[in-house]
Parts: sequence; structure tokens; C-alpha cells
Amino acid sequence: MSRPLDLRHIISPGLRDLLELANVDDFDRVNDQVRNLRGCTRPVNLVGWTTTTDAATQTVLRSYSTTDEPTGRLLTACGNRRSSRCQACSRIYAADTYHLIKAGLSGGKNVADSVRTHPRVFVTLTAPSFGPVHNRPTDSGKARPCRCGSHHPEDAAELGTPLDPATYDYTGAVLWNAHAGALWARFTTYLRRELAAHLGMTQKALNAALRVSFAKVAEYQRRGLVHFHAVIRFDGPEGHTSAPPALATADVLDHAVRTAARRSVLTVESDSIGEREIVWGERIDVQEIAALGEGELTDHKVAAYVAKYATKSAEDSGTVDHSLICHPCQGRGYTRGPDNYRDLCNDCEGTGQAEPLTRLRVQQHVRQMIRTAWALGHLPEFADLKLWKWAHMLGFRGHFSTKSRRYSTTLGALRDVRRNWRLERAQARAGLDINEQSTLVTESSWAYLASGYRPGEEYLAAQTRHDLAHTRQQAACAKTEGEIWQ
Repeated sequence: MSRPLDLRHIISPGLRDLLELANVDDFDRVNDQVRNLRGCTRPVNLVGWTTTTDAATQTVLRSYSTTDEPTGRLLTACGNRRSSRCQACSRIYAADTYHLIKAGLSGGKNVADSVRTHPRVFVTLTAPSFGPVHNRPTDSGKARPCRCGSHHPEDAAELGTPLDPATYDYTGAVLWNAHAGALWARFTTYLRRELAAHLGMTQKALNAALRVSFAKVAEYQRRGLVHFHAVIRFDGPEGHTSAPPALATADVLDHAVRTAARRSVLTVESDSIGEREIVWGERIDVQEIAALGEGELTDHKVAAYVAKYATKSAEDSGTVDHSLICHPCQGRGYTRGPDNYRDLCNDCEGTGQAEPLTRLRVQQHVRQMIRTAWALGHLPEFADLKLWKWAHMLGFRGHFSTKSRRYSTTLGALRDVRRNWRLERAQARAGLDINEQSTLVTESSWAYLASGYRPGEEYLAAQTRHDLAHTRQQAACAKTEGEIWQ
């Protein structure tokens, strides 16, 4: 009987844990679990079991339990879409988004190939100005000085920050972010109305003649305001399987988008700040996506562009990537004791903040937007917006990517395909007949245990990330060399 290892002389907890894992009965299984996550940063730890039984013969064909694992748990990928949280999982999310957008432009994934001949445009809608900011203006491709008189480099920290913070409309900026999703919904309503008016139809006749399908993604500008990129497409009355009428052209869609954007207005009333109008900015960019990839704006470029921003979040504008509310009191600053009276929260001392805003390692412009969102969120008229909850998002509380129902496939459907493919491979390895499974019954029970790796597993995950990065680098170099020789 071997004696247990004495690792007390090893100072590093990670190295000590790695040596312990290396001496378990089945270290290869530990390593396989980590490698199968393909570099996930913070995996989900599960405990439970699953059993597959043939209902006809009552024969157990396959059983699995985490009690048989060397570490007593199963690691699964976190699935976070944000690249700032998990590069590995966000890469999968970006790939799914790419295929979703691409299918709506070129067909595939149960979308008719004829959809590529439908009129399509790529639209960019931005926020209005709330005060002049440092930027890098250009004129016919030639760089011009900023209004401050300087030529800022691309990585200048002051880009997007106000020239005069004292006169910058922070309240308007935060409220615009908070209502951006509702403004988009208003835009889609006016878009259909403008189409009907321009084509001389009623709304009912328009709906019977064609459909408007779209997919959009939100992106943060350096000034901390979101803007939207969208693919908008004309379809026939049955969706992507039918062609739109001949009078529904890209020019008609261009006109309707610009007119609907100018007419879309939301009015916000408040006793504290008065009446505000939420509108789109002056910059409205509409570009036609040519059929069969004949123009500069191809299906591939549009899908890749949208997928690129689907994994980004507010932290790309310089803010933090986590909520700022105090969890014990949920940002209220107080808790209720046994007598149901309000007691000052001991964790935040009544501020409702998980950490003081003055200690955030962000620029002053971002800090002021966060402070403004926090203050507006506690006004009674803005209570439903819960801006204190979304202060770290600078007030934006909408979905980063959305689509109309019939634009193309769904992210859930793409995940199901990937899951079924893995299931078929597992069944093939287990010797099960994939084509005759009508009598198979699977029962399972799972429970969440924790998130993250053990210290020793962190080393294995780091090695996996290094190997994957090296493989991608080699593939990129091989592709570049092939293009050179061609």
C-alpha cells in the first residue's frame, strides 16, 4: 500500500494540486475532461447521473455517474458569449451567429437558397450627439485634426471622451442607451408603415404581399453609446421560401429605412429632468448587399462583421464587465429584518453598490455615465428601467443580438444540431444502433456544484489554450503561404 504524497513543501497551490491530480487513479480522464472544454475559462461543475435503457427488453445499455469520475464531478463549458469572460465559448457563439446571419443571406440551415436573390440591405443606425467628443475625423480619406486641435492616434485614451465634460449631456446619453431597444422596436413598426405608404398599400395588403425580415447586433462606440448594425431583407408572403413582389426593390427598402429612422421618436417625461425625445442620430448608413456576392459588400463579409460584434459587450467602451449592485441588498441599500423594518445593509453601508464608484478603474467619462445611470435609476419615474442594475452597461439593457422570427435558423437549433452530432458519436462508440432508437429511454438527474477549475486544472486548461492557439497560428501561416504561392 503506497503512502500518500507529502506535498507540504511545495509553496504553489496550483502546482501542489496538479501533482495530486497526476497521482489519482485515472489522470488521463481528468486531462480529457479539461481538454474537451477547449479552453473554457470558467466551466460549470455538475454532479449527477444518466442512464439509457431499452424499454422493450429493460436492458440498461449505458449508464454514467459522476461518482465514477476521478474528481467526482463533470465539467461542462460555461457557454458565455462575451469574449471578455471566455474566449473559447465566445468563439463558438460567434461561429453560430455567423452561420445564422449567413443562412439568411445565402441559404442553408433549412433556409431556401433562393433567398440570396431577395433585396437585402445592411443598415447602421447610430445615437445622436450629446456633446462634442475627441475623435479622428477624415476628409476624403485624409486625416483632419480633432476639434481640440490634435491628431489623435488610434489607441488614444481620450478618444470618445467629451471635449467639455461640464456641458456634456450625460443624462440624455444614459436615457438614450436605456431606450435604444424600444427605439429599435418603434423603428421596425414605422418601417412597415413607410413601406405601405410608399407602395400605395394598406398595412393589411402589405402583409399579404411581402414580409420584412431582419437580424441585428448592438455595438458600443468609444463614447459609451450603442449603435445597431442590421441586415434587413424582403421576402414573399410565405417568408424566405417565396420571392417578394417585383415592386419591392432595394431602393424601396433604402427609402423606407431612412424615412422610418427619421420618424421614430420616443418621448420621455420626468419631473426631475423635464421632457426628452429619444431619436436616432443623423448618420444613417444603408448599403445594398448584392446578389450572389457580386459587389464589395458580400454575404460572407456581412456575416463575419455581425458575428464579430456579437461577442463584444460594454467593456469594449472602457467600462467594467460585471454588475455593480450589492447582492445582499440587491442594490437597494437596505435589508428587512425579522420585524420587517428596513435595516441598513452592512455590506454596502447603504450605498447599494458592491464597490464604491470612485474606486472603479475606468476613465472619468465612463465613471460619470455609471454615476448618472445609478442616480437616474433611483428616481421614481425611472424605477421600471432599473438603471442601477444596468449601470455597468452604461444604461443599455437590451439584447445584443436579435432577429425576426423568419429571418433564418435559430441559435438554439444550431446548438441542437451540434448536440445531436455529439450524441450520435457517443452512441456509435457505445455500440448502439443509431437508426433503431424508438425504444430507448434516457433518465438523468443533474445538480449544479460550482463554477471554475481546481488550481491544478487551471494549468491543464492553460496548456490546452496554448495548443489551440498554436494550431490556429500554424493554420493561418499555412493559408498565407498558400495564397503567396498562388
